[in-house]
Amino acid sequence: MAADHYLNPDWPAPANVRACFTLRRDGHSEGPYSAFNLADHVGDNPEAVAANRAQLQREQNLPRSPQWLEQIHSDKAVEAQGDGKVRTADASYTREQGVVCAVLTADCLPLLVTNRDGTEVAAIHAGWRGLTGGVIRETIRALKSAPEDLMVWLGPAIGPQAFECGVDVLEAAFESAMSETHAEAISNSFVPHADKPLHFLADIYALGRAELAELGISQVFGGDRCTVTEESEFFSYRRDGDTGRMATLIWLE
Repeated sequence: MAADHYLNPDWPAPANVRACFTLRRDGHSEGPYSAFNLADHVGDNPEAVAANRAQLQREQNLPRSPQWLEQIHSDKAVEAQGDGKVRTADASYTREQGVVCAVLTADCLPLLVTNRDGTEVAAIHAGWRGLTGGVIRETIRALKSAPEDLMVWLGPAIGPQAFECGVDVLEAAFESAMSETHAEAISNSFVPHADKPLHFLADIYALGRAELAELGISQVFGGDRCTVTEESEFFSYRRDGDTGRMATLIWLE
């Protein structure tokens, strides 16, 4: 397995839970999509995308093609299938061995979820719209495990020094608060911009952790990278506009 263009989550997942995050290196795409773009909706050469997906499946020894999603920044979570069909949602979950959950990101927050027993897993795509719209809580509610039996890994996303936003994001975040404690944690996730009135620097990792804490999940790992500033490692839509997407995958062996 080629290890130099994948990240493996640093978390105490059960031995039968497999997961990875793709870096942008060592693929077949060219130009702004160089090199390991896994998305087929961003304008890249379809043959290059197909070659990258085949490379991913081969190098990670995937049991079958991932459950790719048409992501629409919604709160929808679907049960992943191994039938090769694309489903419209922003998260997928499975309790079946050999079914691969996957999300695509290039600044949005990807989350992986497993339970302690290694009997169910999920992958979540949480941009600020999906996060404030409830995609994390809806996915957790679709699982059978109690929150205290779950652990979550936060994959690479836009860092807190790069995520500049307006009042709309702040208001949407506060509207999503489930309690006063949650609202306070949301407040602490925003810092007023030093040079731009009514603009903020938002910490999407902190917002994700606040949501998970409110849901009763305390085992949270990752959340220390920045897709915008680490240009050699990650695609970033905010930085580049036309760009590729990384994949975050999880499955049960």
